[in-house]
Order: sequence, then structure tokens, then C-alpha cells
Amino acid sequence: MRVFVTGATGWIGSATVDELLRAGHQVTGLARSDSSADQLVAKGAAVLRGDLDDLDAIRKGADAAEGVIHLANKHDWANPADSNAAERASVEAIGEVLSGSDRPFVFASGVAGLVQGRPSTEDDASPFVGPDAPRGGAEARAFDFVGDGVRSIAARFAPTVHGTGDHGFIARIVAAAQQHGVSGYVGDGSNSWAAVHRFDAARLVRLGLESAPAGTRLHATGEAAVPTKAIAEAIGAGLNLPVVSIDPSDAVDHFGFVGQFFGMEMSASSNRTRKLLGWQPTGPTLLEDLAAGAYFGS
Repeated sequence: MRVFVTGATGWIGSATVDELLRAGHQVTGLARSDSSADQLVAKGAAVLRGDLDDLDAIRKGADAAEGVIHLANKHDWANPADSNAAERASVEAIGEVLSGSDRPFVFASGVAGLVQGRPSTEDDASPFVGPDAPRGGAEARAFDFVGDGVRSIAARFAPTVHGTGDHGFIARIVAAAQQHGVSGYVGDGSNSWAAVHRFDAARLVRLGLESAPAGTRLHATGEAAVPTKAIAEAIGAGLNLPVVSIDPSDAVDHFGFVGQFFGMEMSASSNRTRKLLGWQPTGPTLLEDLAAGAYFGS
């Protein structure tokens, strides 16, 4: 399959490109810099220059492809409205190009904020609808195109897609521990996060592209619920630091912007995803990655 990938040199995207190429697919990656383009060429992928604000390039990539994987996001936590607007516009551009084609469109989403008080499941529709919602309501907007003949598929990633080299939420929590000299968790630390290894997430994206039906919600969660206190304890052990509770009112001051999430319940089941795709995570767990020092290198 000829596959167009946005975010092709990002944390999940680079692993996804490798997964696609190993499976025999042809890949064109969106690249906004020379270094990103060089990385793709070195792997044997084609390059389309552009970024999330270049909707003409995104339309061109989608039009030439037999399937689209949209993983790019600005992740501008200082200006979330800009990130949300770009995400919605990208999804709309891709959906419009693919309309009437029955081609697959796998797009990044998340399990964060879907429900509270229990692990979310694939049956839970996203509550985020409309351009002012988180991620610009992109999941709901992408599913609007199912009725127009697009095989839209949500890849809902765990809040931590972990592994050596990760610079996401867990890396920021580790950095806060190093800065403050204590490894913290929020409140009593009983809330849990889902987690998935990067390579397992990439394999899920490829399987979804190949066979998931239109309107499918896939949960990229290798572990349904890792208590945040256990995460803090693993970080404390890795850095030889005491483990302490951080008052919820101080969480953002202590952890930075990730503090608004670290106290949330973000557990999620992937039972239906596993049954549908035959997907079985094989990578290390989050606590195994932390114990092995994946986040404590120089």
C-alpha cells in the first residue's frame, strides 16, 4: 500500500514508518526540515516537504496515497488553541481528499479525559466535539467523514508511549524529580495511567491501517492502569530520590504543565482492540523501562 504519514519522524511516527516499511508498504512522509527529510530518505521512504500549516501539501500527500496515517501535532502547550486549530484543519483536509474513496485514514487520538472513575473502553465516544474542544474535536470530526466513504480509524494512544529516547510526559516527570530532588506523585497517587511501548503502538497503527473497519476506535494501551504512585516510586528508585506526595494545588508548579494531567485518572482497556486485530503487546512495561534506566541516561 502507498501510505502517506504525517509526523513521520516523530516519536511514534518514526517507529510507525519503520513498521510499515518492514511490512512491505511504500511510505511518503511529511517533512518540514532537511534533517527530517534526510532521516526518511535513509530509511527508504519518499519525502513530501511541508508542515501542519501547509494544507496544500497535506492534501497532495493524501491524494497520492492509498492510505493515510496522521500522527503530527504541534504539541504547543503554551498555545493549545493553535495546536487544536491545526489538528482540526489537517483532519478536515485529509477527510475531504479521501471522501468517496473508502481509503483508510488512521489518525492519532488519546484516552485522556474520555471518562472518569473507570478505565475507558473502545465503546466510549469522545466527549470532545467542535473546534474549541481539546485537539479541536478532531476525533469526532474525522468520524464525520465515515458517512462520506472514508475508512476513518482512531488510534487512541495511552498518555505515555514509552521507551528509550522518549521526551514525553514521563521524561518531564523525571526532569521534575531531578530539579526538585524528590520524586513526586499527586495527592494519594491512587489514580492510574494507561501505558504502551512505542514499538507496540507502531504495530497497532499498521494493523489498524491494514484491516480495521471504518469508525473503529483502537486503544493503544499495553497496560490498562499503572498507579501514578508506582511510577513515582520507580523514578525515585532510578534516581535514588525520596518519594513524596505533591498537593494537587501545587502540581503545576512542581511538574510544569504535565502536572495538570499527572493527577488525572487516565486508565484504559484495550481488550476489544486486541480481539479485533490480534494485537498483543510484547515490549517492556513502563515500570520495566524505568527499572532498566530508559529515562535516566545522560
